[in-house]
Amino acid sequence: MTDLLQRLRDWHGFTALVVGDFMLDQLVYGDAERLTADAPVPILHARRIEETPGGAASVCMDLAALHGRVIAFGVVGDDGEGRLLTEKLRTSGVDPSGIVVDSSRPTTVKRNLIGLAQHRHPQKMFRVDYESRDPLGDGVLQRMLEQFEQALREADIVAIEDYAKGVCCDPVCRRVIDLCKAAGVEVLVDPASLDDYTKYRGCTSITPNRTEAERATKSLLARDTHEPAPEWMAEQLISQLESETVVLTLDREGALLLEGSGDPVRIPTVARQVYDVTGAGDMVLAALCAARANDLDWQDSVRFANAAAGLEVEVFGVQPIPFERIYQSLITHGRARHEKLRSLDEAVIEVLAAKRDGKRVVFTNGCFDILHAGHISLLRRAAAFGDMLIIGLNSDDSIRRLKGPDRPVHAERDRIDVLSELTSVDLIVLFDSDTPLDLIKALQPDVIVKGADYEKSQVVGGDLVEGWGGTIELVPLLEGRSTTGAIRKIRSR
Repeated sequence: MTDLLQRLRDWHGFTALVVGDFMLDQLVYGDAERLTADAPVPILHARRIEETPGGAASVCMDLAALHGRVIAFGVVGDDGEGRLLTEKLRTSGVDPSGIVVDSSRPTTVKRNLIGLAQHRHPQKMFRVDYESRDPLGDGVLQRMLEQFEQALREADIVAIEDYAKGVCCDPVCRRVIDLCKAAGVEVLVDPASLDDYTKYRGCTSITPNRTEAERATKSLLARDTHEPAPEWMAEQLISQLESETVVLTLDREGALLLEGSGDPVRIPTVARQVYDVTGAGDMVLAALCAARANDLDWQDSVRFANAAAGLEVEVFGVQPIPFERIYQSLITHGRARHEKLRSLDEAVIEVLAAKRDGKRVVFTNGCFDILHAGHISLLRRAAAFGDMLIIGLNSDDSIRRLKGPDRPVHAERDRIDVLSELTSVDLIVLFDSDTPLDLIKALQPDVIVKGADYEKSQVVGGDLVEGWGGTIELVPLLEGRSTTGAIRKIRSR
């Protein structure tokens, strides 16, 4: 995990091409408090409608949230839904120039009816699909492939997202894979639920779930007698497809990775509270593509994708999970719950994740050598100014330079442990310089807090914080409480 975190610190932007079935997801929310008089059927009293990109469009949105420049290749109808879908992609930072309008077919729309009863969580009641599964016409197919071939020159990675709606037909998949192989660009496939994966032969990797793999390897025929081993299914698929890897997703069991003729590797995931599995497969494909475009090896790529999918199932509906939130979850995974120490790079990522969620970040700093009621009061008041409180903590060497050779009384590791137990504190970052100016520049907090014994003009970094729209808050001190006073009292006794 340490190696993965180090690689993620060097994460950079990339260009991804996404080929697949683009859809518009409609979420009709309402109250479902009663049944109809003529049948035991719930009535949905519609309150609001949300319309979001789905299918391959969801993969595009996920890739954009992972800092990708994304170009979409697919088909929509000549209708309002198609125009809305294209515009939503554009406003989300996705280039829809590869999407072809086909007046002979409708835009694929999934209308989900979602009811809320007795103030509980919303639950999906029913879904209505508007779609055509007919193969693409030769003219539409040719236009899309010509645009894809031109864009491939600048691509770092290619994804095929197949929902069996007609776009990812044999000619499209074969041509896309052949072009990618010739260009030396990896192409990753999230397959449809099919009996035959022949059209994907030669792809770099394929990411079926357990059920899809059982169907493609004919394992379903044997389900009455035994549970097909994921290892066996992965070996069958990699042999049939001549792919570099197979990533078999196994829900709460994580994933199984098979690279070439090597041994299958089980990669566990973090146990999550599953709320809605919608979009998890799209997130896996996007995260794998983004990781490979950032030169992560396959095992680290799968670990990253597992973390991304785990966060996706914790939210309702399809919501792109930003890179910073995935990185944050990997930082905290495996650490003791009370451990709040972060490197500066890690803290920057967690701050970015917090700000993307609309949270207000507060910063204060100090030695916190002998913790006393004055410290507790300051930290409690500081936390009240926002949603995340970060302490810049002087290192032992820094304190010795500032306070003299007999300080600190407590070493930095002890001070970190004590501060980590305080509920008001979210993160702790050590600094070795005489001031926390570099921390403030990197973290860019919304609020900086110091004691009222300072003037605002004396607060290090205060001008920077005010410059980017933040505030300086000076809080009252508890009279007679200080580390220096405590040390003096102990010595006098």
